[in-house]
Amino acid sequence: MNLKIKLGLLAALVTAYTWRDTFDPESVRGKRVLVTGASMGIGEQMAYRYAELGAQIVITARSQNSLKKVVERCLELGAQKALYVMGDMSIPTDPERVLREATELLVSTTQCLHSALLLVASPGKMTTPFAGPYASTKFALGGFFGTMQHELAMQHSNVSVSIVTLGLIDTQTALDKIRGYTDVTPWPASEAALHIIKAGATRQTETYYPWFHWLTCFFRDWFPAQRDMMIRMSFRIPQN
Repeated sequence: MNLKIKLGLLAALVTAYTWRDTFDPESVRGKRVLVTGASMGIGEQMAYRYAELGAQIVITARSQNSLKKVVERCLELGAQKALYVMGDMSIPTDPERVLREATELLVSTTQCLHSALLLVASPGKMTTPFAGPYASTKFALGGFFGTMQHELAMQHSNVSVSIVTLGLIDTQTALDKIRGYTDVTPWPASEAALHIIKAGATRQTETYYPWFHWLTCFFRDWFPAQRDMMIRMSFRIPQN
């Protein structure tokens, strides 16, 4: 067996070991979880997935009626607790208030939180045509939380930050934005939500859904001419 084949097999084994699924569903049972943006889209699906895993959940969003419906569904799916706090994350004072109220709802005076888990769903490593403002905000989030990862590591903190790079997901908001621009097949929000939860529970610093977008990022940086060709094949400029 020549050296190239041996190196290829070794790389495949290392990749398979690194990307193996070590998630234990029981590790989430009874855990106290705050899910933002939970009235629709991936946030809603994350609430349902956490409920199926038996977590204690507080959800937050701006629409009270939607939050009530999601809470009811979470209880049906098996959540140990499901509560909501209304909040608008675009209001500077709301994140701190929502976190305080969620903590009061889930943590009694005889309990303490031994660790915290922060999940970030962000396509901040990939850009696509016609999504400049959206991609810019996600790149900013990636930079902010990437810096936070480094600072927490310096402090030997028990808080972990998982940065998840997502492809096209079949939320209504995403589908509305791409209509007329591409026929790329979207991936299910429910599976994306489970992937994010697994990443957080296993304390992965960085992960991709679907998995092949790791290769997409590699391809983008190392083969720009082929990248541009694929973009031209996948997207089109709508006719006015």
